Order: sequence, then C-alpha cells, then structure tokens
Amino acid sequence: MRRPVGLVLIGLGAFFLTLAPLVRFYVADQVVVAPLNRYQVTSLESKDSTYFDEAERKFKSGVTLLARNTVRGDVRANEGNDKIAVWDSTTNIYNQDKPDKPVQMQGFRIAFDRRTGALTNCCGTNVDGDNGVRMSGYGLLFPVANVHKRDYPFFDMTTKQTAPMQFNAVETVHGLTTYRFTQTIPLTKTAALDAKLPPKMLGLPDDAGDQKVDRYAEAYNTVWVDPRTGIPVKHRQNIRSSVRTPDGKGSMIVAQADLITVDKDQKALVDMANGEALKIDMVRSYIPAAGVLLGLVLLFVGGYLGMARREPPPLAAPRRPDGKFGDMTPPGPPKPPAPPAAPAAQADPTPQPRRTPPTSQRQQRKAAGPAKRR
Repeated sequence: MRRPVGLVLIGLGAFFLTLAPLVRFYVADQVVVAPLNRYQVTSLESKDSTYFDEAERKFKSGVTLLARNTVRGDVRANEGNDKIAVWDSTTNIYNQDKPDKPVQMQGFRIAFDRRTGALTNCCGTNVDGDNGVRMSGYGLLFPVANVHKRDYPFFDMTTKQTAPMQFNAVETVHGLTTYRFTQTIPLTKTAALDAKLPPKMLGLPDDAGDQKVDRYAEAYNTVWVDPRTGIPVKHRQNIRSSVRTPDGKGSMIVAQADLITVDKDQKALVDMANGEALKIDMVRSYIPAAGVLLGLVLLFVGGYLGMARREPPPLAAPRRPDGKFGDMTPPGPPKPPAPPAAPAAQADPTPQPRRTPPTSQRQQRKAAGPAKRR
C-alpha cells in the first residue's frame, strides 16, 4: 500500500504547486475588484464656517457646518457588464443648528472599471443631472489595491474638470499607514445665474445698480488613502464658493468651510480598509504561499513512500491435491520398522553369587561348553 499512497500524494503535491501561481496571477485579478453594491455614509464637519443664508438674506459666521455624504451602488445600471461599477453619490451641506435647511446640495453618478478604478462614460453618468459631462481620471476610489507614491488625475465634481491629485507624504490615520494626496482647484466658473444682486452685497457703490453674477468655486482637497486597497479613509475639503460680476469687480462669498471627516467615520473607514486588505492578502499571498508549502510537503512524503524499498509479500499457504492446506513436500523412501524391544528379564528375587572369571585353560574350555572344545 505504500507505493500507491505515495503516488497519490505526489499527484496532490503537484496539484497544489500548480494551483498556487494560478491563484496569485489569475484568480486574484478576478477577485480583487471594487464591489458593485457599495453603501457608505460619511460625515464631515467644519467649525467656524461662513455662509450666506438666502432665507434671511444675511451672512452668518462662526457656525458649524456638517456635510453628509451617501454613496450607493446601483447593481443594475451597468447593463449586465460586471466589469463596470456604477455608484451614486449625494452630499448635503447644512448648518448644525438648522439641519432641515441645506446650505448646498450636490449629487452625481460615476461609472468606473472595477479592476483599475478608472472612470468611464456610460450608464447614465451625470453631475447634478447634467448628462453631458465627460469624466476622466479617477473619482471616489484610487487604483484598486495598486496605489503608488505618484500623482493621479482626479475628476472634481464641482468644477467638472480633471486636476492632478499630488502625492505629499506618508501619514498614520488611527494606526493605519496611509498615503496623503492633495488637489488644488483654482478659481473656476461653475454656473451662470439669472438673478441679480444689489451692489452693496457685492461690495460695489450704491449707484452701480443691481449686478448680474456668476457662481465660482475653488478648493484645496486632501485625501488620506490606504495604499493596500485604494480606499480613502479621511477627507479634508477646504472649499470656497462665491458669486462674481462678469467683470470681476464685485464679488460675494456664498460659503467658506474647512470640512474634515469626523473621527468615528475615520475609524469605520480604517476598519473597512483592513477587512478588504485581508481579503486581498488571502488571494495574493496567504493562499499561494500555503499551496506551495503544502505541495512541497506532499511531494516529499509521497516521494519517500513511493521510492522506499518494498517488503516481499508473504508466501501463500500451499494446497494439497485433496484441496486442503498443508505441507506439499514429496514423501521420501519408507523408513524400516523399528526392531521389537527385547522383553525385560524377570527379576530374580534371590541374589546370584558373583562368579569369578576362569583363570586356567581347563577352566576356560569348561566354561565355553562342548562346542568350543571341538
């Protein structure tokens, strides 16, 4: 049995050695992808902020603004192409004291390659309902499980343009080593407004009359990213929204805030990144390494059992012509019968006198009897 068992173990060892690179270089590429059905809610906070309250038509400063961002995957929007993920994002910025009256709202839909994270234009992508926007670069995610210390093009949803996300440093966020990237969005016109504002609100003389204005935005964004997964675990958005006259002489700040991901959501994102990193390490490192180790052990044990010296099989019991088992040695010549044993002489209870041997010739002839004498 040792040789068949050894051959089986050798086969299993070769199987696991073949499986290890297959998992590492093929299965991992199919498994390590962005999910289709992501659901994530993140809150950002900005203290000592300023914004223009349109309801009361006055500026408010020193307030705390909160931004609630919700990301939800639409699993059916990719039209059956599982290589593409479609996510919807909605951001609602509001005064902490007036949560029912939003200061600003923004919504967009992105579609991207699940393996690379690169944006693509399909499946109803839009920014605030504008389907004519052409997106490029990256959106909500960095390259999936493949982040390096270099710059990446990122699409800014407010200005609808791509700007570089520059690598700055390596920093720790709640025990997780991250890459810090920054993006500078210059002052950019985002929309033309139909309304006119009084010159006093725009810092112009009273005799200037009501002025037509356009909306502008500028920002300085910072993102801390887990390089193992490409998941951002912390955001900081220093934003400024304003309205300006076409000639640029009059302007008014609509909102100014420095939004940072709240601490509890940072921890939740770090936990999520650690969980995803473990899955990635399983298919990229742990399973292939275990396959190689197990394959080598099985090959060694199988080789030892298969090449060991075989013991001779036991001799089968011989069968006689009559069908019974027994000794099959041919019989030799018959042995002569043993001579009968001489009868033992009856013991004479009377003791016999001991005779002395004859000494003279006459006595010897007398003892020999008549035959000897003739």
